[in-house]
Amino acid sequence: MKRKQFIRTTATAATGMAIAPLAACKSDKKVKVESKPQGKRTNWAGNYTYKAKNLYEPKTVEEVQNLVKELSTNKALGSRHCFNNIADNLLNQISTKYLAGLYHLDEEAMTVTVGAGTKYGDFAPELHQKGYALHNLASLPHISVAGACATATHGSGVTNGNLATSVVALEMVNAKGELISLDKEKDKDVFEGAVVNLGALGILTKITLRVEKTFDVRQDLFQGLPLESLKENFDAILSSGYSVSLFTDWQNGIVSQVWVKRRTDRPLKPLGETFFGAKAATKNLHPITRLSAENCTEQMGVPGPWYDRLPHFKMGFTPSSGEELQSEFFVPYKNALDAILALEQKKDVIYPHLMITEIRTIAADNLWMSPCYQTDCVAIHFTWKQHIKEVAELLPTLEATLEPFDARPHWGKVFTMSPSVLHKRYSKLPEFIELMDLYDPKGKFVNDYLKLNIV
Repeated sequence: MKRKQFIRTTATAATGMAIAPLAACKSDKKVKVESKPQGKRTNWAGNYTYKAKNLYEPKTVEEVQNLVKELSTNKALGSRHCFNNIADNLLNQISTKYLAGLYHLDEEAMTVTVGAGTKYGDFAPELHQKGYALHNLASLPHISVAGACATATHGSGVTNGNLATSVVALEMVNAKGELISLDKEKDKDVFEGAVVNLGALGILTKITLRVEKTFDVRQDLFQGLPLESLKENFDAILSSGYSVSLFTDWQNGIVSQVWVKRRTDRPLKPLGETFFGAKAATKNLHPITRLSAENCTEQMGVPGPWYDRLPHFKMGFTPSSGEELQSEFFVPYKNALDAILALEQKKDVIYPHLMITEIRTIAADNLWMSPCYQTDCVAIHFTWKQHIKEVAELLPTLEATLEPFDARPHWGKVFTMSPSVLHKRYSKLPEFIELMDLYDPKGKFVNDYLKLNIV
């Protein structure tokens, strides 16, 4: 059986199993969801204004199904934390914000099912109270589960996969308005293509995540790591904790801050007052040192629950700096140090527009459209001042600098990389396009972003 035929047959079988019981109890009553009057709407950071004329906010899965059936084109909108047009549509957006909440904790299977629009920070405390944890979290707990997984948003740790790697099942509405369920074990041949889906396959409604027993984490911070020390001790520094972040403005030959997050349920050795030449911080710090640390999670080695230490920022506060731009590039771990040193040579053109750069590790996975597909990666993240024109002009230079190192951009952030380059970097792209043809044969979920970068 040919690959394309096999994918289509497998996915059709899975679809049939998922929707058969639903069809029997489906109501003939048509659910009507009115679009809300729209003024100017922007993403979280304010750098992107949505073009969609209509915004729908369904409160049930049945309402999502009816909307998808009725609308000729649409796009899911999550927590609005993407910095480009990946979640936009010229006509219609369907918000998932009311498809939220912790639906079910299966203690035997060690899984939790949440609504697709649920933000990590909204259900993580309850999960902790019940005695469980997720393996990792991004630096912001304000993002939705569906959006994070669909774009391979990641967290950190040399042994930690991105957030999408904890997905074991998902439910979505396809272009026909059918409710589709996919399971990691039962539907392996399509599941690994459907998790990091870029919003191209349907509207996610529920996601089931793998959990583990809860744990505490402590954060120890160090300042002034010499770049020469990073060169000599790269592996040791990045593997010194469960999750490690390096922050730099590329000036003065130093990494300004090192954040080492360590689980307290594992043996810990004192890190000391010096860390590979960096000095222990004496107070809580914001990654951008000049800013107040009030909105950052507790540091100074004070243990706390995983959900309140793995992120850099507290749920109840404005994350990061607020008005900003973000770009991020993943490079294979084996190329990372050389890529960092190459970027350091561009420090004079980077610095005027930069707030801070963060460097983190992410373990390899098998998700087709993940930047870490079958390769351990280091992510080099730029938080820019909102210099939209200047950053747009600078990015091609940085991308050219990273070209020899097989860099891939974060799908939800600002980049200018050529589609032809992207296509070469994703070996499973042809199979992903087949999935798009299967679940959305008429291109109902295809927007300008997908037309440019994928199809």
